[in-house]
Amino acid sequence: MESNVPLYLGFDLSTQQLKALALTSDLNVVYEAKFDFDVDSTYSDIEKGVITNDEEHEVFAPVSMWLQAIDGVLQRLKDKGLDFTRVRGISGAGQQHGSIYWSEQGQQLLQNLDRYKTLEEQLDSAFSYPYSPNWQDASTQKECDAFDTFLGSEEALAQKSGSKAHHRFTGPQILRFRQKNPLAYQRTCRVSLVSSFLASVFLGEIAPFDISDVCGMNLWDINAGDWHDGLLKLTAGPSGVSALKKKLGKVPEDGGGSLGNINRYFVEKFGFSPECSIAPFTGDNPATILALPLRPNDAMVSLGTSTTFLMSTPMYRPDPAVHFFNHPTTANLYMFMLCYKNGGLAREQVRDAINQDITSSSSASRSWENFDRISITTPPLGQSSDAPLMKMGLYFPRPEIVPNVQAGEWHFKYDPTEKSLVETQEGWRRPHDDARIIIESQMLSLRLRSQDLVESPGHGLPPQPRRVYLVGGGSQNAAIAKIAGEVLGGREGVFKLDVGENACALGAAYKAVWAVERKSGQTFEDLIGGRWKEEMFVQKIADGYQKGVFEKYGVAVEGFNRMEKQALEQERKRREGH
Repeated sequence: MESNVPLYLGFDLSTQQLKALALTSDLNVVYEAKFDFDVDSTYSDIEKGVITNDEEHEVFAPVSMWLQAIDGVLQRLKDKGLDFTRVRGISGAGQQHGSIYWSEQGQQLLQNLDRYKTLEEQLDSAFSYPYSPNWQDASTQKECDAFDTFLGSEEALAQKSGSKAHHRFTGPQILRFRQKNPLAYQRTCRVSLVSSFLASVFLGEIAPFDISDVCGMNLWDINAGDWHDGLLKLTAGPSGVSALKKKLGKVPEDGGGSLGNINRYFVEKFGFSPECSIAPFTGDNPATILALPLRPNDAMVSLGTSTTFLMSTPMYRPDPAVHFFNHPTTANLYMFMLCYKNGGLAREQVRDAINQDITSSSSASRSWENFDRISITTPPLGQSSDAPLMKMGLYFPRPEIVPNVQAGEWHFKYDPTEKSLVETQEGWRRPHDDARIIIESQMLSLRLRSQDLVESPGHGLPPQPRRVYLVGGGSQNAAIAKIAGEVLGGREGVFKLDVGENACALGAAYKAVWAVERKSGQTFEDLIGGRWKEEMFVQKIADGYQKGVFEKYGVAVEGFNRMEKQALEQERKRREGH
């Protein structure tokens, strides 16, 4: 590689690691490094990157540990031979929702860093509070209740801020912080998200929030493009809205506009060019859609222990069950996200039950062979010519949030002609029927909640994604891919996406390339899409839309919706003690 080829850095500050990678203008990764908090930091009281206070349901991380990681990961890149003078731009991604509280001294300390000392030892007094709550924190139920009722309902809050209140969201977290630590809140000069904190260190001054990441706070009015004064009033309390607005700062709309050049500390210590530009840093989920890069009307399904569904869409149709964010780079686009607690674990339990039934052994194999064979040979929705009723189920080994019900299983039959729904296992051949129906259940939930956001891809086809991309462990399973295509559609098919474990850092580095090299009016999708080498990351693994089958699942969506509502009604009665 030529020594004068410009490079771009992308960072990912996740729960357990700080990752960094360098790539060229044509998007080839040339250097990678990581700093593992459990292994590489000097903090002995952390586990999996966090400290847990079970008594108060708190999960948090020491901010100084992240400072240690920044110096550490840059040194590792330097040791691998990276010439920092070639780096023209930097962007990053951070775990969403976490908040960092800067003291009055923070800005001045950032501007006067000494190359001969570490970030950790110089920024000790830069924070009014030494910890940042992690996205796993569940200490804010009271505050969430206050947010959900403040505008009248969960629906009203979601309409304004893109989401109903969640434990991890920054607004409820700031409210709890103010009430629990009033002196520390009073001493707080600025509040950062994890992404803007990381940008601030590289910039040498407090960086503004990213236009996408700010939507994970329950404080930003997405339609108005400004802070919601009412929600700020709830959060700020007696200290007042204007004081909180100063702590939060203004939010630039351009996701690629330069924040300024790099802090001289990094120029003097690591050899960066003083002209190296800092682009806005965004959240980890927004960075993920940049790593594809996901185009409007494409869908991405992450099939891990949990299930996450991401879409880029021009339509803003919020609902308490979903999340909407501004797109991190492209005006008039939104990122739609669904998060489920149950995913791979639920499928594995069905797999194990089938293997045990077939082998009659308590030590049955964990092979997917039987599960796959049965799911493929079972007709859609368990229907046959002599049994027209549709079999449906819900499979939640863990308490679920979409819908919000306790752990459990439900089994139904739906008559699409009579539109009747009956909870029953009569006529079920369990656990064999569960193989196909659990996949259908997970995909029908996605289709139910995304059906109003997709458009017809043309050619007289019904509304559906252009492509469905699968990532995570479940993307390796051909049976899951086949059924996903039958339920969700996808004019061009179902594809496996593999960008390794560095999707967030990769998306951030792409953002840096676009921010520096874009021409006037050139979108992220045009610039990065034109350079992105699809053949390196994408493989078609199943057909998408199949006429007749897709329409049958469209009929099933109505029954599935009614099934969820019945489960929710049962949950309501259980909580009320009926």
